[in-house]
This record gives sequence, structure tokens and C-alpha cells, in this order.
Amino acid sequence: MSHPPIAGQDRIRRARRSVSVVFALHGAVAGSFATRIPWLKDHLDLTTLQLGLALAFPALGAALTMPLASGVMHRFGARSAVRGLLVLWTAALALPMLAPSTVALCGLLFAYGAASGMADVVMNAQGVDVEREHGRSIMSGLHGMWSVGALLGSAVGVGAVSLEIDARVHLPLVALALTVAALPVCRGLLDVRARPDEDPPPRFALPPRSALLIGVVGMCAILAEGGSMDWSGVYLRDLAGASEAVAAASYTAFACTMAAARLAGDAAVRRMGPVRTVRISGVLALAGGALVVTARVPAQGIVGFALLGVGIAVVIPLAFAAAGRSGPNPSQAIAGVATITYTTGLIAPTLIGMVGEVASLRASFGLVTLSLTVLVLGAGVLGGRSPREPVASDPATARGAGQATPDRNDAG
Repeated sequence: MSHPPIAGQDRIRRARRSVSVVFALHGAVAGSFATRIPWLKDHLDLTTLQLGLALAFPALGAALTMPLASGVMHRFGARSAVRGLLVLWTAALALPMLAPSTVALCGLLFAYGAASGMADVVMNAQGVDVEREHGRSIMSGLHGMWSVGALLGSAVGVGAVSLEIDARVHLPLVALALTVAALPVCRGLLDVRARPDEDPPPRFALPPRSALLIGVVGMCAILAEGGSMDWSGVYLRDLAGASEAVAAASYTAFACTMAAARLAGDAAVRRMGPVRTVRISGVLALAGGALVVTARVPAQGIVGFALLGVGIAVVIPLAFAAAGRSGPNPSQAIAGVATITYTTGLIAPTLIGMVGEVASLRASFGLVTLSLTVLVLGAGVLGGRSPREPVASDPATARGAGQATPDRNDAG
């Protein structure tokens, strides 16, 4: 087995640190926003159905723009694409709380989601590149850093709620801080670039046939994740009698357990393999869903959301990793699978809101829990070969055989 030179090892370690922080910054935006959704509902006097429809717009913006991410990477290179789209995403955090009406909120949430989705694709493609050169599983850990960022963002949000700081002050300040932090972080990323003679990717990157089933499993996880992120606070406040601060803290419990499970996920995958890991964790998610559906007091609901966080933690990282290995161009496969999962994110808030309006939010989370059985049964599609051995000494494979090469400054 050949090993990369010391310079190459230093480059990979630097890239891994940088991409880890990128994931954390992305998560911090999502976590910050999630804690202020109940404020939005009250501020604009939205019904459950109206809030559900509005919360569909971030996923709609993401689903419609993510297929463009491969083209951005092809034109500007991986490092510039990550830097530019990450800055757009952190800055977009300030937008939704400034909406003066429901219609304006939907438009701002569309822009917010577009920035999120495109940044998501390029940072996951960067993660696949780093994992390939590193030679061992790191994707669960990277998504764990996303959850750490979401946890920190939500913790700040809970503090802001407790101190009764207006969301129109809280989120623009957080957006400014995260945007300033994002600029220097990207310097250590791998700058994978297309070869001069390489054709640009198609405008819309549809998933290869092998990635479709991967996307279905990811759909089940994202339904539970999106439902917990967007509705846990409202659920506990309206159905379990939680205070505003406790309702905001429900997402913190979810994010905390998800972060811990993802940070431990790479070790679990190396020990048990992706299929067994997902099946065991899926059973935990089912138990969490059952607790949420039957919750009558805040404590039970918080425990239920925490178990959901543990249970679905490794699914999306493993889905992206599997997609990145399913074809010669990881960014296109990842964009395709991401489009499938974000389309689920488009449907999930609206579906939960509609079912909640017609029946109850308990019925909504009953549907979420039922979908987790599909996740357990379909875990087999996330198996497959492990990440390749380190390839830093072979730059031609940095983005898939013959697809792209790092620039000379990154060659180590």
C-alpha cells in the first residue's frame, strides 16, 4: 500500500480541518434559524397550514438550484465554489426575519434555501474528495460537525429567546459573525478543478440509476430530520404545554444527540459496516418517533426528539458517501441525491402542516415514524465498497478517474 508524501499528508489534514469547519458553519445557520420559527409564526400571525406552506420554500429553492452546483464547481473550481456559496448561505440567515408579510417571507425563504442547497452540494463534494484522499470514512464525522454547528447556533438562539431578544436583531448579528468567519476558513480546502478539455456537466445533474434507491433511504431520514427541525418547537409548545424557552430547547436536544451520534458514526461504520449501523440506528429512531407521538409532557417529547436525532444521524452522511462512490463524477451524483432529499424537505414541512391542520401534529409525526420502517428495511443500498486508499500521489483521481485535477498549489 502506497502512502502520500508528508507534504500531501499535511495538505489532506489541512483540508479535513477546513471542510469540517465549513460543515459546522453551514449547520450553525440552520440551527440558528430553527429556534426562531415559533417567533415567525407569532410575528406574522400564521396558522399551522400557512407556516407549513412557508417552510416549503427553502426546500423548493434548494431543489431547483442544487443541480446548478456542479456547473459552478466546473467553472470556478471547488475551493472558490465552496467559499462563495458558503458566504451567500451565512449572509442569507438575516433575510427571513425581515419579512413584512407572508408572501415576502416565502420569497425570502426561497432565496435562503437556494443558498443552502448549493452550498450543501459543493461542501459534500469537497468532503467526498477529502475522504477519498484520506482513505477512510470521514463523512459521518463531517456531518457531525454540521450538527455541532447546528447545536451551537440553536444554543445561542435559546439564549436569545430566554433574554427576549428580537429575532430581527439576533439573526442579522449571527449572520454577520458567521459570514466573517467563513472567508478565511476555505483557504485550506482542496482546489479541485476541471481539466481544460473536460466538457461541462449537464445543467441539471440527475442521479444515476444506482443512486435512486440511495435517495429513497435518504428521503426517509430527511423527513424525520426536517420535521424535527421545523416542528419540534411548535409541537412541544402546542401539544405538550412547553414554555417558549423549553420549546426552543427541543431542537437543541435533537441537534445535540445527532451531533454525538455523527461524531461517533465513522467508528461505528468501520466496526459494523454501513448497513448494520443504519439498521440498528433506525430502530432507535422508531422508538424516538413513538415517544414523540405519545408525548403528553415536554420531557417525554424532548427525549423522543433526542432519540430521533440519534437514529437518523448517520443516514444522510452515508447516503452522500454512497452517492459519491456510485459514479465517475461525485459532484453530479451528490447533486442528484441531494435533489431527491431536498425535494422531500420541500414536501415534509407542508405535509406535516397539512396533516396537522386536518388531523393533528400527532398524526403528522405518526407518518414520520411510519416512514422510518422503510429506512430500516432499505439500509442495504448504503453498503458497497469503502473509500479508496489515499490518492494524494495520483492527482488524476481527485474528482473521479480522469474527471478533474487539483491545481498545482494543492499538489503538495
